[in-house]
Amino acid sequence: MTVSHSTLATIPNRYAFIDKIASCGERHTQLSLMLIDVVRFSDVTTSFGIEVGDQFLLEIANRLQRLFHHNIEFGRISGDVFGVVLPGIHSPVVLQQQFEYLAEHFKTPMYYDGHAFIADFNVGVVSKSQGAFDLTLFVSRAEAALKQAKENKYENFSLMSMHDKAETGRSLALKADLQRALARNELELYYQPKVDLSTLTIVGAECLLRWNHPTDGLLFPGPLIEAAESYHMMNELGYWTLESAIRGLVGFEAHGLDITLSVNISPTQLYDTKLVPTLKRLTHRYGVNMKQLELELTEDIAVSNSLMVKKQLAELRQLGIQVAVDDFGKGYSNLAYIRDLELNTLKIDKTFVMELTDNPVNKAIIEAARIIGQAKECEVIAEGVETIEQLHLLREIGIRYGQGYLFSKAIPHQSFISLAQQDIIVGDSPYRQMKAV
Repeated sequence: MTVSHSTLATIPNRYAFIDKIASCGERHTQLSLMLIDVVRFSDVTTSFGIEVGDQFLLEIANRLQRLFHHNIEFGRISGDVFGVVLPGIHSPVVLQQQFEYLAEHFKTPMYYDGHAFIADFNVGVVSKSQGAFDLTLFVSRAEAALKQAKENKYENFSLMSMHDKAETGRSLALKADLQRALARNELELYYQPKVDLSTLTIVGAECLLRWNHPTDGLLFPGPLIEAAESYHMMNELGYWTLESAIRGLVGFEAHGLDITLSVNISPTQLYDTKLVPTLKRLTHRYGVNMKQLELELTEDIAVSNSLMVKKQLAELRQLGIQVAVDDFGKGYSNLAYIRDLELNTLKIDKTFVMELTDNPVNKAIIEAARIIGQAKECEVIAEGVETIEQLHLLREIGIRYGQGYLFSKAIPHQSFISLAQQDIIVGDSPYRQMKAV
């Protein structure tokens, strides 16, 4: 019979749970360890307080135990990460099904003290089938799988066997390479167009960081940002990105392009007192209009109650710099802070757009974002537009702007100029042909 806990204190903690893993490893030749991370749970405790957060965690723990077979071992690895040991044979297909079953089950909201919460998860799994049991390696593989699940673009699940090569060595190499990359100009900004959905003309671009690594080739931001965080170099990397974006604006203006550039800004920079003076210095040095620059904040930072963040954002807006909230709706939105925050743009998270035709709720969420944007007199941009059908539906809803692979992936500076100039220069590219849609 599954134990139901009345308090988090009775759930085995990390040390007790690792003892249980060790015991299972000795008794079973085949077993799997599943680490289950509650996505963005800090939003709940920030918004509702620790007591409410603990009650939700307790319900999650009890529901998790009821979902799995009675002979599992269950524990709490850290604040919002739970562990499940599954003895016996578990093929990749079965483990994937377990994850899907878990995700589907938790689509039902939980309620406590007038608050509602829908849990989403990152899940990393390691499986052992034969051979000697190495507890340290087994647990570290599971943690590596969980880390990979968090980095996956479309699915928050990752499975690793004991034979898979961990990323640790490569990550360490990337950390060591970062300083060289900054010194040797290996970093590059790519630009993804923002498009007016009615006219299909390019009105702006989002800057996305790429790393031209001498041995690994073109790298996406994940490993790069991880390396910067490990070296405490996020500010250095962030200011490199801002200066490169401003230089990019100068290049676009030289080719007759009047567009707005969006740059993702890290929480570290928002807490840096040098941010505003640095932006003043850069825009003066390059002679660009600050209104052409937009800073994109993640939703959790935008809705935080930090006085420092509010002060920085107010000063940035006084300079004419625009402010956008990225991935709107992805986390647990605190609409009260969105209501009070002065911003220019709401960017609808791509998951709602990419699944627009699959569930009517996605359409309702996008419609709600449009209404919020209209009330706040700010633009609303749909991310992740990939099909003509999505384009038509977004037009029907009344979303004016979008970006996504239907128009273009992120491309280098000169390629972006060529694409944007197709509004002026007669051409026969797929983008030009699509304007007949």
